[in-house]
Amino acid sequence: MSSILKRGALAATVLTATLTLSGCGYNQFQTLDEQVNAGWAEVLNQYQRRSDLIPNIVSTVKGEANFEQETLTKVIEARAKATSIQVTPELANDPEAMKKFQAAQGEVSSTLSRLMMVTENYPNLKANQGFQDLRVQLEGTENRITVARNRYIKTVTEYNVHTRQFPTNLTAMIFGYKVKPNFTVENEAAIKVAPTVSFDKPASK
Repeated sequence: MSSILKRGALAATVLTATLTLSGCGYNQFQTLDEQVNAGWAEVLNQYQRRSDLIPNIVSTVKGEANFEQETLTKVIEARAKATSIQVTPELANDPEAMKKFQAAQGEVSSTLSRLMMVTENYPNLKANQGFQDLRVQLEGTENRITVARNRYIKTVTEYNVHTRQFPTNLTAMIFGYKVKPNFTVENEAAIKVAPTVSFDKPASK
């Protein structure tokens, strides 16, 4: 076979392989996988943003005489537990590790929500402009977390559907694409309640 024929045969083989990969969803897997990675990075970025705010919030609250130490301690402990989890790229692909990560972040949300409710009983904190600025930053960060989580949930769902449905599930099996764990309904419900930082004083019982 002449070199021209060989090159022609090789080109035809490459073209066939390219069309086959494209038709079986391989290229879409690349796109979805990158979107999932980007979405996860944004979720982590917003959680880290919140974590960085907590020391300043705690420091300000500590200055208030007779503040409820139990509430403050729970926030500190929740943050310590959340930050002790080693966040690696593989974490988002490990269902058990993902579950622990979500639980830890949910606890941070819950304790912060409780802390903000308690501060309403301290006029000095309510009048402290620095503390109020921190509250606004926290509220904005919690909103960003919610947005980032929702985008991630949507992206992972699209990826998982592509992984399960025929015929792209065959491509997934061949190239090792597996279903990814996602934020669960329970975790989402816990987060939705906690991020809302109320500026209204709770009604007296």
